[in-house]
Amino acid sequence: MNFRKSDFGEDFHWGISSSAFQTEGTTPYDGRGSSIWDEFSKRRGKIARRHNASQSSLFYKYFRQDISYIEWMNLENFRFSISWSRIFPEGVGKINERGVDFYNRLIDFCLENNIKPWLTLYHWDLPNELQKRGGWKNRDIIHWFNEYVFFCAKKFGDRVNDWMVLNEPTAFTALGYYLGVHAPGKKGLKNFLPAMHHAAIAQSAGAKVLKNYSSEFSVGTTFSFTSVEPLNKTNERDLLAAEKVDALLNRLFLEPILGIGYPEEYLSFFDKMGGLIKSNDFELMQHDFDFIGVQNYSREVVSHSYFTPIVNAKLISPKKRNKPYTEMHWEVYPKSIYKVLKRLSKYPNIPKLIITENGAAFKDEIDECGKVNDIQRIKFIQENLRMVLKAKNEGVDVQGYFVWSLTDNFEWAEGYRPRFGLIYVDYDKQKRIPKNSAFWYKEFLK
Repeated sequence: MNFRKSDFGEDFHWGISSSAFQTEGTTPYDGRGSSIWDEFSKRRGKIARRHNASQSSLFYKYFRQDISYIEWMNLENFRFSISWSRIFPEGVGKINERGVDFYNRLIDFCLENNIKPWLTLYHWDLPNELQKRGGWKNRDIIHWFNEYVFFCAKKFGDRVNDWMVLNEPTAFTALGYYLGVHAPGKKGLKNFLPAMHHAAIAQSAGAKVLKNYSSEFSVGTTFSFTSVEPLNKTNERDLLAAEKVDALLNRLFLEPILGIGYPEEYLSFFDKMGGLIKSNDFELMQHDFDFIGVQNYSREVVSHSYFTPIVNAKLISPKKRNKPYTEMHWEVYPKSIYKVLKRLSKYPNIPKLIITENGAAFKDEIDECGKVNDIQRIKFIQENLRMVLKAKNEGVDVQGYFVWSLTDNFEWAEGYRPRFGLIYVDYDKQKRIPKNSAFWYKEFLK
């Protein structure tokens, strides 16, 4: 492996991540309201094998056991999200005190075990009552979100210093409001454009609420970034297709917060924004975040396509390119995280970078000795860490690495088939088994 934990520096943040909807269990425990993913999961054909998150890994019940695994792995940082509908069952108004108490117990137990909580405010599970009022399409969501953010700051800010506003806004707006393959299952530009724009404003508005509450808070937001490459680097149409896909996947939400604005030169849909953009919206979208959460899993290779709207591009699967891939059919390509970090470092006003998600799903199985020997995951993490260190040694201001994920969990539309966790979960028995990757991470961080 030829590198050690100490090579990253004493102040480097080592952590692990999870999210509320994917782990907690969503059966109406203690007054939790329904989210868009609860409703989406009821629709036939939307979730693989008709799975749902009603139980998942029952983090709501077993959080002490799971956090004990974090401490056992010598990790000092845990990124998790708040379920908006667990605190506000209807999105606004009435507070569910039992939900607030759960997060108080969770935060307190982290601190008792010398684990710093990193709190994500929105990880895709919008209260369904707000979706009935338009969800992210409704500009009022900026105000609803601000109220929720302020409440969380007031209730948890005495113990939580590190905050993330949104998780991967490109993903939840494009997949949920344009392609319809994620909750709430809406399709078309008429849904996507307002959802996208309002999320871009809410992202910075939420950060301003946090900073106004306490200037001492460290506030970031997370984006999914991927290295985008043309299939044929000498073909002008493939090169243009790659530029368009890059603008959509990597630049759409990042550049507005940096004061650059939307990447309009590569995305034609901005001509259709109409009256969505108000006079001071570009100012509202800009904010000096303390850090950017970088979430990377693979790369995309694209070629030109006449038949794909907006980007005129199609993704070329790793299988067609004879490349190794994970259970998510994502190419195993560790160099992507290096390319992403180097690319981000070129923005003149980019804040420090923290890898808030990086990991892989493989076909994990328990062997005859009761162990999960996930050698592919160990190699994946090692190679990605090698690339992170390479970027850091070349001057990129990257200051943390969080593995995705703590336990196996509900992987959105893919259901329970893909397993990302360092801790294996037997969902029927709710039994935990540390995978060999967990033992490796423990030794690496010792």
